[in-house]
Amino acid sequence: MDIAADLLEQIVEHARREAPNECCGLIAVRDGRAVEVFEAENVAASPFRFEIDGKELLELTQRIDDAGADLAIYHSHTRSDPIPSQTDMNFAALWPGAEWLIIGVAGGGEPDIRHWRIVDGEAEQAEVRVGAA
Repeated sequence: MDIAADLLEQIVEHARREAPNECCGLIAVRDGRAVEVFEAENVAASPFRFEIDGKELLELTQRIDDAGADLAIYHSHTRSDPIPSQTDMNFAALWPGAEWLIIGVAGGGEPDIRHWRIVDGEAEQAEVRVGAA
């Protein structure tokens, strides 16, 4: 996934702002490039998992779909490496084809940003290319 530095910074700031709880949101992707970030509320308010309210999730996915973009999901891991957890894998089964950006902010240092494709219960790491807007 290609992502402009300012969009990635928006996601990282969201992760830092919500810590120690996980943050979550959606990314509109067109032709492999992130074009817009939609912050969502983690209604679980948990450092171990995230949950987006069904109504908010429907509204955001509809906006992305109406714009003719593909969906990517982002969230943070505040206590572990940014590797898909079993909870993430289970959630991914509901969104086949969606890409995942997981932001590791454990320890408060530099964020560890990883991009994943999760298909049929298997996670494959993919490249994140950060560039200009």
